[in-house]
Amino acid sequence: MIEVTDDAPVPDEPDIRQLDDLLDDIYHGQERITQADIYRRAVAAELPAELLTRIAALPQGEYAADEAADLLGGTVA
Repeated sequence: MIEVTDDAPVPDEPDIRQLDDLLDDIYHGQERITQADIYRRAVAAELPAELLTRIAALPQGEYAADEAADLLGGTVA
C-alpha cells in the first residue's frame, strides 16, 4: 500500500508572471489580439511549454486582454 503524505512534492506550476508580462506587452495599445498572435509572441518570448500548451488550446479568434487572462489563468493589471 502506498502512503500519501502532505510532504509530497507539488508539481511545478508555470510562473504566471511570465504570462501576465506577455499579455501586458502584447495588449499595450491594442484592444483585441488573435490567438495565433498571442501564441506566436509566447513562442518568441520562450514561455514554458505548459503556458504554450494553454495558449495553443485557446479556440481561434480574437481576445480582449481580460478574456485572454481569464482563459489562460493569468491576471489583468
